[in-house]
Amino acid sequence: MEEASSVETPEHAPTRPQERDNMEPFRVDVPDDVLNDLQTRLKLTRWTDDFANESWQYGTNTAYLKDLVSYWIASYDWREHERAINAYPQFRTEIDGVPIHFIHVRGNGPHPKPLILSHGWPWTFWEYHKVIGPLSDPGSHGGDPADAFDLVVPSLPGYGFSTPLRKPGVNFWRTSGLWVTLMERLGYPRFAAHGADWGALITADLGHRYPERVMGVHFPMTLPLDLFSGGVPAPEDYDADEAPLSARLQNFFATESAYSALQSTKPQTIAAALNDSPVGLASWILEKQRSWSDCNGDVETRFNKDDLLTTIMIYWITQSYGTSARYYYEAAHDPWAPVHDRVPVVEAPVGISVLPEEICCAPRRWAERYYNLKQRRYHSSGGHFAAWEEPQTIITDVRDFFRSLN
Repeated sequence: MEEASSVETPEHAPTRPQERDNMEPFRVDVPDDVLNDLQTRLKLTRWTDDFANESWQYGTNTAYLKDLVSYWIASYDWREHERAINAYPQFRTEIDGVPIHFIHVRGNGPHPKPLILSHGWPWTFWEYHKVIGPLSDPGSHGGDPADAFDLVVPSLPGYGFSTPLRKPGVNFWRTSGLWVTLMERLGYPRFAAHGADWGALITADLGHRYPERVMGVHFPMTLPLDLFSGGVPAPEDYDADEAPLSARLQNFFATESAYSALQSTKPQTIAAALNDSPVGLASWILEKQRSWSDCNGDVETRFNKDDLLTTIMIYWITQSYGTSARYYYEAAHDPWAPVHDRVPVVEAPVGISVLPEEICCAPRRWAERYYNLKQRRYHSSGGHFAAWEEPQTIITDVRDFFRSLN
C-alpha cells in the first residue's frame, strides 16, 4: 500500500488548515505481486480432512471453505473493491507513534455533526461503508439534510491500513484517547461517537473518560468496561424476560471464546500461521462472521462472498492479523480502570440499539445504572455486525439519537 503524494480533493473532502498540516492523503494501491502471490498460495492449499461437521460444530466447515476459496481464485476481483474504497477520501496520520488510517467524509447539510465510527475484530473500517452515504448525505438517501454528519471512520490501531503498528500497549481504552487527538486534529473539539465490538468499548470509554468531549455515544453492544478484569452483570440484574440474554452470554463464554483466550495470551503464536496462509486466515475469520451474525447458520443470507472476502483481504494484504490479535493481549494485560467513581459510569448521553442476536447485550437494570441512558430501541433482526447486517436500523437510530440531543 502506498501513500499518494497528491490526490484530487473530492467534493466533501476535509479542507481545514490543521488537517493539511497533519494528515497525509492516502489511497489503497496493492502491488500486483501481492495479488499474484495470493493466487499461488490459494492454489497450493493443503486441505485438512473434515468429517461429521455439517453443522460447523467442530469449527469452519471445509466444504464451504473450499467453495469460498474456489470463488476467491476464479471470480473475486480485489481491484473492484479497491476502487470502491478509494472513492472515499482517506488519510493517514501518526499519533503518539501509532499509525492511524481513516476515511473522512464531510456532511452535506446545514450543520453537520462530527461523528466517529469505531469497528471491532474481525471487522475492518469497511464494514461501515453501507452507512457512510446516508449518514453524511441524508438528503440524497431519503432523509433530512439537517441530520447530516461529518464522518470519521478509522481503522483501529494495528488493523488494516493503520499499520505497521510496532508500539506495544495499545488497547481499547488507550484508543479512545487517540480518537480525541484525531478529532482535535480534524478541528472537532467536541463530537459524537458510535461503535460496535471493540468499537463499543472504545465509544463507552469516550463517554466515561472524556464526557466533556462527546455530545453523546451510541452502540449496539453493551458490556462493562472492566470486562477483562472480571466485570460482568450479576445474575440478579436480569429480569425474567431477559433469561435469553443471560443464556446467550454464558453460551458465548462457554463455546465461542477460545479465540479470545488465545489472542489474549499468545497472539504471536497463531499470527505465524495466519500471516502465512490465506485459507487459514479465511477459516479463522469466516467462522466468526457466521457464528456471530443473525444468519441462522447460512452466512450468505447476511454477507455475500465478496463481502466476506473483502474483509479477509484487508487483513491479508496489510498483514495485520497479528497486531489485531494483540489488541486482545493488550486489553487483558493492561485492563481498564475507572478515572472516576461517579454513577453512571458512562456519563455522556447514551443510546443503545438492541439486536436480538447480539452476543453481548447487558440487562436493562444494569444498563440503567451503568449508562446515562437516553435512548434504547429493540429490533427484530440483526446480530453482532450491526451496521453491516442492519444498516438502516443503525442509520435511523443514530440519526434519531443525536437529533434528540440538539
